[in-house]
Amino acid sequence: MPDTVFRAVLDLGDLPLEAPPLPTQFRNPVLNADWFVDGEGEADEEEVAVFSIGFEGGELHLETTPDGVEHHFHAADGEESDRSPWPKRETKELVAWALALVKHTLPLLEDLAEDAEEAADWHHEGLRVYARDYGVIPLEIVDVAIPGEQMMLPWLGSGRTDHLHADDEAHSLLLTWNPEDADPETPIVRAWLDAATGEPASEAVAGVDWVAVGLPEEEVRAWFEAFYLNHEVLGDPAELIMRAALNRIAGLS
Repeated sequence: MPDTVFRAVLDLGDLPLEAPPLPTQFRNPVLNADWFVDGEGEADEEEVAVFSIGFEGGELHLETTPDGVEHHFHAADGEESDRSPWPKRETKELVAWALALVKHTLPLLEDLAEDAEEAADWHHEGLRVYARDYGVIPLEIVDVAIPGEQMMLPWLGSGRTDHLHADDEAHSLLLTWNPEDADPETPIVRAWLDAATGEPASEAVAGVDWVAVGLPEEEVRAWFEAFYLNHEVLGDPAELIMRAALNRIAGLS
């Protein structure tokens, strides 16, 4: 499918954001945020917001707690640490800016996350604009570039399929299969992103009975490569819409 520009009309609060300036080296962050309910049972349930601010050299993560907002860092290799990968002064300025972003966004985040998911559903239905009745409040028009997915047929082989993430450095996916109408547990194809070409690649697991699978190996591999592209390479529309909203709040777009 072709790439599209999707327009979302969103409540992003009163802008511009009141925050200290970002140091020059942090002027192009990758912003993400999520909101969820943690805990089991109503007595233990806790609303949690998680923000991530990423750069080529590492990430700053902030998470709400009953006592406020805690933060930690991830180095470029993904390892979590309480120690910043950046100089002390610049880190202090980054954290101050991030806390201002969290303070502004937090009261909006639950509704904003729901709006992003609903807007993504509208996009999947082929619509180009999302808006709901927010009442008489300031609203922002946010344009989001959404890459087109590959058109895929449903699984046409025998049995049922599913997928799971492999525990490897290539961030592979495994296509699992079951010849019966039961939970698929048998891996039959592994897919990953080829660093040299930037395209998905795949290989079949040894010993697969392709006659029982009901499709030739080549067709299954091509099908799963398209699946990998759509699910692991292309940005999720809801996440892209949320990221665009955060960029607007942060004054980055």
